[in-house]
Amino acid sequence: MIYFKSTILSNLKYAFLIIALSFVFGCKSRTGKTEEKANLTSYVNPFLGTAPLTDTTIIGYTPPEGWRVWAGLTYPGSSLPNAMVQISPITEFGSGAGYEYEDNEIYGFTHTNKGHWNLCNLPILPVSTEAKFPFKSKFSHANEEASPGFYQVFLEDYGINVRLTSTLRGAIHEYTFSNNKDRSIVFKLGKANNGVSDWDINTSNRNEISGYQRVGGDKVHFFAKLSHDIKNITIENQGEPEGYAKIELENSKTEEVILKVGISYVSVENAKNNLEKEIANRSFDEVHDQAIETWESLLGAIQVKGGTQKQKEIFYSSLYRAFLWPALRSDLNGEFSDVEGKIKKANFLYYTLPSFWDTYRNKLVLLNMLQPDVAKDVISSVIDRGENSGFIPTFFHGDHAASFISAAYHMGIQDFDVEKAYELLLNNAYKEGGTRPYISEYIEKGYIATPKIDNPHVESKAKAGVSKTLEYAHDDYSLALLAKALGDSVHYEDLMKRSKNYQNVFDNNTHFMRGKLEDGSWVSPFDAAYPYYEYMYREANSWQLSFYVPHDMPGLVNLYGREKFEEKLDSLFTTPWNPKHIARNVSGFMGLYSQGNQPDHETPFAYYFIDKPEKSQAILDNLMQNYFGIEESGNALSGMDDAGEMSSWYVFAASGVYPLSPADAEFLVTVPVFDEVIWTMPNGSKLNFVHKGKGRNLKEINVNSESLEGYFIPFELFKSGGKVVIKTNND
Repeated sequence: MIYFKSTILSNLKYAFLIIALSFVFGCKSRTGKTEEKANLTSYVNPFLGTAPLTDTTIIGYTPPEGWRVWAGLTYPGSSLPNAMVQISPITEFGSGAGYEYEDNEIYGFTHTNKGHWNLCNLPILPVSTEAKFPFKSKFSHANEEASPGFYQVFLEDYGINVRLTSTLRGAIHEYTFSNNKDRSIVFKLGKANNGVSDWDINTSNRNEISGYQRVGGDKVHFFAKLSHDIKNITIENQGEPEGYAKIELENSKTEEVILKVGISYVSVENAKNNLEKEIANRSFDEVHDQAIETWESLLGAIQVKGGTQKQKEIFYSSLYRAFLWPALRSDLNGEFSDVEGKIKKANFLYYTLPSFWDTYRNKLVLLNMLQPDVAKDVISSVIDRGENSGFIPTFFHGDHAASFISAAYHMGIQDFDVEKAYELLLNNAYKEGGTRPYISEYIEKGYIATPKIDNPHVESKAKAGVSKTLEYAHDDYSLALLAKALGDSVHYEDLMKRSKNYQNVFDNNTHFMRGKLEDGSWVSPFDAAYPYYEYMYREANSWQLSFYVPHDMPGLVNLYGREKFEEKLDSLFTTPWNPKHIARNVSGFMGLYSQGNQPDHETPFAYYFIDKPEKSQAILDNLMQNYFGIEESGNALSGMDDAGEMSSWYVFAASGVYPLSPADAEFLVTVPVFDEVIWTMPNGSKLNFVHKGKGRNLKEINVNSESLEGYFIPFELFKSGGKVVIKTNND
């Protein structure tokens, strides 16, 4: 066993303190009171998704030495819904979310996070005065705790207990030092998850600190206030990547050290205003209590009855995780820094760009449903970005703002500049130089060609032409629905015609979505099971994309024929993944289906379109039972959470509804894992889903006492309220 900056004897020095703190914090709630934990937040496990995925039967292959499979990439720290601040421990800079469960050292507590190898700004670490660079401490999960709006850990090397909580734009650190005459705090401003190009720090009086950290196009300003006076500040390598500031505190007070931090993407003055208005003189417990109330209110929008303890924990942990991104960027005074760095004010709150490629499938639908005011502001933020470029922006791949905005409009969210959004989305769909690469080729040919590459491998770069064709077809459909709603029949008809372009990459001989060369011939040789990052497919293989037509599943079934469609689906879920096919971003296999990545997350529902819902349900139940909360720790996921997409998939699947084609504003009804699920909408209406029957095979759906024809219910039913009874048996 290796000890860093401590020995067995020095650890014994803190043994009594660890035991005492364990007793104190174990006997009171996270607020420091003797009350029991709040009901729904008690089910939330913020550590879910932080542990490594190591089970090769789920990964599908043996990872090369040194690889950590891209699974989970979540963080355990404190945040409010869609907040500017996410205060969380960092165990490894440059990692997905900064925190990896298998690590045993903490380097600091950062104030921003997402889980995409970025952010993790403003690292701060309390230390003993004699501590030296690189400043880190061992910790144990036995002395670590997290819940919504709260994080606590004991830093063994320094004998410091840390508690963290947060507001929308600020955070409170509480440090309990074992030695009240040996107290310092390090601001590691040269470090973040991405390269820091510049930083600065200043002290304006005896207990105030301010500065900034510049990473890429972001300049994150901070203003901090200490409960104790500053004795001395040492700045090393100012502005440099390895630079830091070490603040030594006066020893006149023996109480816990309280550090209150406000941040802003505009200015130090705004950071100070954010801090003074959101936190001011409130105590740690007062701020934490408000965080609990905020999360209780949001989590309470979906109440469940029945189910196991683990199902409830994964459900509410997933619902919690679904509302951490996009993140707020407007200050309390309304100012924000736009995509060009201009300081502006608007009649909406400015948010980060959603992870469209991941989250249009489900998470943004959940946002539309439960937080329509936030969704409206996110759309306005996207429009603001679009006015600078002439195009609505995308994220990673596809043009899925079309799905998000069209879905929002059809769900009644219309308090944004609809005409401007529509104009920019049309630019996306018809003009080169914007969000849709190769759009002219797509319009001309009805598909995007795959260049001829001899012996392509997983990382071969090309157009990802099959994926783009399929995704653009879905985006066309989504935009067509908005065109129809706005009375634009010309674009509606053209876009609906283009939505059938998925047929142009379907090979009737092999029954696979397959790349076409420039001359229209099929790519050959062809291995449908081989995964590509960006050649014919984007983070997928042909098996995983050959069922991706969420807007026209009946049309896809017709291409196959019902029997062939069922046979192909059966094969997808039962044919083993080739362990020689190693793609770091694709994991969590059931056969060739990948639960660990987004491209085929709609496929488990596909049996509904041949009237075999029982087959879909068997797969869904297997996935929910065995691909979430796994490994020995129970804290692993089968793939990346990707800004809440994986979590939202679970929320919908466990609830018994799924937004298969989001822009249609309708939901496929499945069998919930709970006896009853009650949705409470922002307008106060309640829609109850009741499962009746001992089996899991769907036999009948009743809506407000009437038998439902088909399997879909409209969003209007959520808004009006009522009761949906799902009847099942074992036949």
